[in-house]
Amino acid sequence: MSDGNYNRNLLPYRQYESGLKAGKAQMHTRALKALETMLQEKQFDEAETAAWLTRFRELLPRG
Repeated sequence: MSDGNYNRNLLPYRQYESGLKAGKAQMHTRALKALETMLQEKQFDEAETAAWLTRFRELLPRG
C-alpha cells in the first residue's frame, strides 16, 4: 500500500517543462543576437552597443 511517497521511476516522464525552459532560453538568445545585429547595422560603436545590450538584458525577462 502506498504511503503517499512515489518512486519517481514509476511516474510518467514529462518533457514539457524542460522543453519549455529550453525554448525560452533559445528565444532569449535569439532576441539578444537580433538586437546586436540591429545595433551593428546602425553602426554604433562597441561601447554604445555594449551599453544597449546590457540594458536590454536587464529588461528581458528571465525564465
